[in-house]
Amino acid sequence: MAARTPSAAFAAASCRPPWFNQRPTTRGVWEGAGSARQWGTTARGRDPEATPHGGRGSVRQRRRRRRWWRRRRRRRMWATQGLAVALALSVLPGGRALRPGDCEVCISYLGRFYQDLKDRDVTFSPSSVEKELIKFCREARGKENRLCYYIGATDDAATKIINEVSKPLAHHIPVEKVCEKLKKKDSQICELKYDKQIDLSTVDLKKLRVKELKKILDDWGETCKGCAEKSDYIRKINELMPKYAPKAAGSRTDL
Repeated sequence: MAARTPSAAFAAASCRPPWFNQRPTTRGVWEGAGSARQWGTTARGRDPEATPHGGRGSVRQRRRRRRWWRRRRRRRMWATQGLAVALALSVLPGGRALRPGDCEVCISYLGRFYQDLKDRDVTFSPSSVEKELIKFCREARGKENRLCYYIGATDDAATKIINEVSKPLAHHIPVEKVCEKLKKKDSQICELKYDKQIDLSTVDLKKLRVKELKKILDDWGETCKGCAEKSDYIRKINELMPKYAPKAAGSRTDL
């Protein structure tokens, strides 16, 4: 068996209690840290439990060693379990504050809704805010309509957590805090992000794909019935652009 290095021996000895290294000599005297005890004899007389057992110490000392090792194993187990719980909590969704870019659709849409309530001087009560939110969601399109579906503000919503929005807004809680709480209820709410907007004032519609042309009409709440070719969608967009994007229509030269 290889001999221990001085550093390893010191590390092993530093983890043991003072009485751990006590060993009997050939004369029956205990030697070690803080010990000058004979086998079976103490300063006050005979100790019935202090009987030698193959050089392993008395019954009392062996019991103390066993208790010490049990406590040490228990402390290590608790430390390991505590570390595992801390790591699990650190990776749970919603366990931390919002980062820049999180809940983009939620913060933007609820922010506009809250400002609209203030501009119209609506009474801020949970019931009135809930009714106004349902009305506001009827005109939502795209990702904003999906947000209304998640919070239960649409007719076909599967879940109803609209009270998690109406109650905080009725007490003027910031929309960032409202969305942070909604993220804990449903992580899909904060995964919604706006699609990249197309600048209609400069874009060449002929270079866009049919899917992108359909999306422009869908954002306007319009459809192109009977459109079979790409040119049909372009013609429809040019017809509706003065209505939905008048500034872009005025700056274009191909109309």
